[in-house]
Amino acid sequence: MGSTNLAYDVLKREQDAQGICTLTVDRPESMNALNGELVDALWETFYELRHDDSVRVVILTATGRAFCAGADLAERRTMSEAQVRKRIDDYHQCFNAVAELPKPTICAINGYAFGGGLELALACDLRLVDEATKIGLTELRLGIIPGAGGTQRLTRLVGAARAKELIFTARRLTGTEARDYGLVNDAVPGDRLLERAREIAGEMLLSAPIALKQAKLAIDTGAQVDLHSGLALESAAYAVTLPTEDRLEGLAAFKEKRAPNFKGK
Repeated sequence: MGSTNLAYDVLKREQDAQGICTLTVDRPESMNALNGELVDALWETFYELRHDDSVRVVILTATGRAFCAGADLAERRTMSEAQVRKRIDDYHQCFNAVAELPKPTICAINGYAFGGGLELALACDLRLVDEATKIGLTELRLGIIPGAGGTQRLTRLVGAARAKELIFTARRLTGTEARDYGLVNDAVPGDRLLERAREIAGEMLLSAPIALKQAKLAIDTGAQVDLHSGLALESAAYAVTLPTEDRLEGLAAFKEKRAPNFKGK
C-alpha cells in the first residue's frame, strides 16, 4: 500500500492503486477520543476526499484497543459551556461531511466505540466490528444524551424501539450482539477486520463509480421522504447514469461476456 501523508498527526491516510483509501485514527494513548485536533482533521480530510477523483472507497479505522472512546473528557473539563456547544456543532458538521461523502464509506470498528465514537461510525455507510469488542451510546450515564447524530442515525438504522432500548439503558453491546441488533453489517475476529473491509471495498470497485454515487444519493435522500418522493429521487438519480460512457461499457461487457472496464465517465 502506498502512503500519502497529510499534515495531521492524529489521522493517517493510505491509498492503494485501485482507489481504496484507508484513514486510521491515531490517538491510542487517549483511546482515540475526539478532541479538537481530531475533529478538524476528519472534517478537512473528508472535504478533500470529496474532491479527489482517485479515491473510490474509504475505510475508516483506528490504532490501539479502541476505535474511539467518544469525546475527550480531559479536554472537555477545561471547556466552558459555550465552548462545549460549539464543539457539538463541530461534531455535527464533521459527521455530516462523513455521511455526505459521495463515495462509499466502511467503518472498521477495531475496538471500543462509545458515545461520539459510535456516532462517527454511524455516519459511515457500512460498519464492520471486531466481534470481541464492545460498542454503545453511553451518554445517559454521563447525564447527557447522544448529541452528534446518535438519536437520529441509530433510530433510522435499527428502528425507534431498538434505539430507545440501547440509548435509555446505555447498553454496551459486544460485536456479535451489535450484528444481531442490525447496528453493524458484520462482526469478525479482530485479525480479519481490515481484510474483510478490503474485501467488501474490492467488491464495490467492480461497480461503476457514477452509478455508485447515484445509488448512495438515492438511498440516503430517499430514506428521508415518503415513498412517492423517494421514487422520484430514484428516477432522477437513474437519469444521471443514462448518458454515461460507463453505462454503454456495461452493456457491451454484458454482451461480450467479459468484465466491464469502468472509467467514471
